[in-house]
Amino acid sequence: MTATSRSFLILHGWQNHRSEGHWQHWLADRLTARGERVTYPQLPDPDDPDLDVWRERFHALLAAQPAGPGHERVVVCHSLAVQLWLHAVAGGGVRAERVLLVAPPSDEVLDRYREVAAFARSGATAGQVAAAAGLTRLVAGDDDPYCPGGAAERYGLPLALDTDVVPGGAHLDLPAGYGAWPSVLDWCLDPAVRITARTARATDPRPGP
Repeated sequence: MTATSRSFLILHGWQNHRSEGHWQHWLADRLTARGERVTYPQLPDPDDPDLDVWRERFHALLAAQPAGPGHERVVVCHSLAVQLWLHAVAGGGVRAERVLLVAPPSDEVLDRYREVAAFARSGATAGQVAAAAGLTRLVAGDDDPYCPGGAAERYGLPLALDTDVVPGGAHLDLPAGYGAWPSVLDWCLDPAVRITARTARATDPRPGP
């Protein structure tokens, strides 16, 4: 498909208050500066999220994006927002042209935290994921403490996802140095780009899925 216009919906994870240093904030700023249409909302109660509330909000946000021939809807999810996307996909009625799923936590890790345990076990299948978007890319560190065993094995293989593994990327968040992340911006502009690591490090007082 050759899109004449596109829009980006960027969704954060647990305990993320959209810190200006986070790569998603950086990405939203860079895309906006290029004249792209960007939505980067604060989801309700990020410290104690409710799956049903987040899912309802997500459906409303996606429905508000332009749609139809010649327009590309791109969804970018980090951490718990990956689980949000998968739950929405499993429930049906979800469609985007491109989706980027970054650093999903494992079900076992989510089970440890009362606040986010409901987000585990979406039940989404490879067929549902494929039907929900024309292209879905998974990106994960090979040493993510929130996804023991690796997201490539936990999500990439069972969901038949095109996957980029980032050596030493951990949770691909601010404590891991993600901050500015040029290859994600490049992928947003060109889906053929492979997503790679960045080298600078930063800190964030709010690590978590």
